[in-house]
Amino acid sequence: MDLATLMFVSYRAMDERVLRAVRDAGYDVTPAQARLAQRIADDGSRLTDLAESAQVTKQTASLLVTALEREGLVERVPDPDDGRARLIGLTERGREASRQAMQVVIGVEREWTEHLGVELAGQLREALLKLREVTDPYR
Repeated sequence: MDLATLMFVSYRAMDERVLRAVRDAGYDVTPAQARLAQRIADDGSRLTDLAESAQVTKQTASLLVTALEREGLVERVPDPDDGRARLIGLTERGREASRQAMQVVIGVEREWTEHLGVELAGQLREALLKLREVTDPYR
């Protein structure tokens, strides 16, 4: 398998565990909604920034945000820097879902570190951070 596929396999394993835990906790979200929600800044994000970061159209991002709003996970509020614009932010329910998701991430990373060993896990993180410098335009 090529390197990108190997990284994707691990990513999907993590993604599936997080989504299963979030759904089991009573949050009805799709993978696309979760991927968009995880990009919301602590102080809120504009829809266009979310769309660009998630690499989806503005229309798709809007549909995802609307679904997250219906679930009570996000809200649109006025942008304090631009009265015409709106920011998308997590609600308290959304922050709680995010905290639950992060607990799963921490647990999976702990399992991976136990499997790989501390040194190799650290090297992997360092290598992926280095690779991100040339592959992630949104960092």
